[in-house]
Amino acid sequence: MTFSGALKLTDLDDFITPSQACVKPEVIQKNQDKKARITFHPDGEVVEEEEDGNSKVLESAKITLNDCLACSGCVTSAETMLITAQSGAEFLSSLEKNKMEGNAKKIVVVSVSPQSRASLAAFYRMPIRQAYAKLITCLKSMGVDYVFDTSFSRDFALREAAAEFISRYRREYGEKDKELPMLASACPGWICLAEKSHGDFILPYISSTKSPQQIMGTIVKEYFAKQLDTTADRIYHVTVMPCYDKKLEASRDDFYNDVLSTRDVDCVLSSGEILDIIKGLGKPFSDYEESAIDSLFTNIRGEELFGVAGGSGGYIEYIFKRAARELFNKEVTEIQYQPSRNNDFKTLTLEVEGKKVLEFALAYGLRNIQNVVRKLKQNKDQNRYHFVEIMACPSGCINGGGQIRPQEGEDPKKLLKRVELLYNETMKKDPEDNEASEKLQRLWFDGVFTLDAKTKLHTQYHAREKMQTNALNIKW
Repeated sequence: MTFSGALKLTDLDDFITPSQACVKPEVIQKNQDKKARITFHPDGEVVEEEEDGNSKVLESAKITLNDCLACSGCVTSAETMLITAQSGAEFLSSLEKNKMEGNAKKIVVVSVSPQSRASLAAFYRMPIRQAYAKLITCLKSMGVDYVFDTSFSRDFALREAAAEFISRYRREYGEKDKELPMLASACPGWICLAEKSHGDFILPYISSTKSPQQIMGTIVKEYFAKQLDTTADRIYHVTVMPCYDKKLEASRDDFYNDVLSTRDVDCVLSSGEILDIIKGLGKPFSDYEESAIDSLFTNIRGEELFGVAGGSGGYIEYIFKRAARELFNKEVTEIQYQPSRNNDFKTLTLEVEGKKVLEFALAYGLRNIQNVVRKLKQNKDQNRYHFVEIMACPSGCINGGGQIRPQEGEDPKKLLKRVELLYNETMKKDPEDNEASEKLQRLWFDGVFTLDAKTKLHTQYHAREKMQTNALNIKW
């Protein structure tokens, strides 16, 4: 799996550092005895011309996603990043091949994130449920068998993360191993940064709970496969996400089944890529009929879609409420953030008998992440939070780099506001109110944060070797 020939970086607006030097385009073997000239041809070939008149076309370098060191921050670029095995072209090619497989056809499943759904609805200026119903029709006309909603798997992630935080809190204040603050793990851009820039220091603080994308991968490739009386390798699972970093996440070795040679998520498409696919079909999106929305692995009650509050998954609010209730017997019915000039950094506190017992923070964008990590490294108890919801993108996932970009002349802020309004158009419910996911969690894992749940719904992180010239090697 390589992306050297399929990587497209244009007009970068990078959140970490603006640079296009993310890959070495050609392999050049040095020979001290000969002098040569390198010529770049209009057709893309790079030719080495030696003094004696001989010439040869240089071989393109091949690197995998696991080779990526995030050296230039391209994994959080707000622009197009196409990867051979994680692209619209690969998705379309796989669908065409699957149609010719006869009895060996794979079952094709597409899981759509609520942020991508809102982005598509904003682009076509239609209600979110209507856009989703038309998208289902469009995908199934292409050969997709099932369309699911990652709001369903997000409920698993929230319940697991809340239980994990409560467990850590009790251990720390019981004078055992200190594991606070707990840092959210749903953003792969943040995880990539943590593994490659902070190594073993920061990793123990990061929540082990898988992201909603990867939990959906587990549900589809394990539970759903058994329900269909098939194996994981007979399912082709695609997700539609607001973030290019989700491609890197899906490609992690931790989410690969060595026995069946399959990944939990086979292909990740950004919101913008799914839009390009729809346009490429040549049929106006408004002309598609509205399919019935299957309640299987979809957060829908009656005719109404539902989810949690919060454009990045609602981790801070849900965990705060759960912790207040279970640790201090306090019911928090209304979330009130502390005033801040920075909309991408907010705090929540809970006081009991005049003592501050919970302090949570929301940190979006690299500048705010820098401040959180720096305070953690300084080990100042007065500046230490109990939980931090961290997202690499300013404004969080709703404004992810893979979302549909503003059209020419369109104000990006107005587009973001429209996406937010559509996202919040869905009914808001806590995970406990989702009978379907709660029932599955009881039946499949015997509850929340059990041994089975920890085995299947949690993961681990690894310190990565960092380059001396890494642009991320800044003083935090």
